Amino acid sequence: MRSMLFVPADSEKKIGKALGSGADAIIYDLEDSVAPSAKPAARAMLRAHLAETASAPGPLRFVRVNGLDTGLTEGDLAAMEGLSIDGIMLPKAEGAACVRKLSAMIGAIEAEDRRGTIRIVVVATETAKAIFALGGYSEAGPRLAGLTWGAEDLRTDIGAATNRASDGRHTEPFRVARSLCLFGAVAAGVQPIDTVYPNFRDEAGFRLECEEALRDGFTGKMAIHPAQVPIINEVFTPSAEAIARAEAIIAAFAEAGDAGVVGVGGEMLDRPHLTHAQRLLARVRSK
Repeated sequence: MRSMLFVPADSEKKIGKALGSGADAIIYDLEDSVAPSAKPAARAMLRAHLAETASAPGPLRFVRVNGLDTGLTEGDLAAMEGLSIDGIMLPKAEGAACVRKLSAMIGAIEAEDRRGTIRIVVVATETAKAIFALGGYSEAGPRLAGLTWGAEDLRTDIGAATNRASDGRHTEPFRVARSLCLFGAVAAGVQPIDTVYPNFRDEAGFRLECEEALRDGFTGKMAIHPAQVPIINEVFTPSAEAIARAEAIIAAFAEAGDAGVVGVGGEMLDRPHLTHAQRLLARVRSK
């Protein structure tokens, strides 16, 4: 998934726009973007929408439920019982045990013919306590598909005045959370997904943040507005030049047999370059 677009689960108009955005995945939000009093109606509306569009082509369908500590998660999942969805996004997670708990809850509502297919993406940095659990997600179980991070709730939890400096970049505590999320995802063998960029009118700043995320190892990014999706998809889609180089590296190692180092385009490359090339082509094939 290159792009994951949030949309409030109680807005038919916004859902319609999201479905036409070109996002790889839609995150129907039952958490922060839905007022507490509106959550029951949002559940009912989302269930009707998902049932009506079950066989329609389109993006992957994820639902962000309310956190496990709210007492609302079970009701959110009950509203999805038996429906064809691709995944659940878990906010406010504080380690692998939270994922295992959610996985058991999903098993209770999953359709018989789709057992084990609903995946989980975790928002893994929204409390100070969560930061210290980022190295343990390899124990989360087979449903875990990705880790992403959040800055707004973490800012509240630690009491920071802001999470971005005057140049728009995240301040140091939040860059630490970002990096640890990246390392935690890779260590767990799941997708690292970069967080949202709230100022959807700042196209230049958003593009720069996408490019920095790709540079550092993230393979996708979340969006809060349909206008952000084309930029995410462009940045996180390997270019023709990158694909050609990856193919050349793989071919050179194949030709060399059991070599530890090969020459490609005047550069001496070792086996980590081969692994990087293989992963890039795997992302291309999975799209």
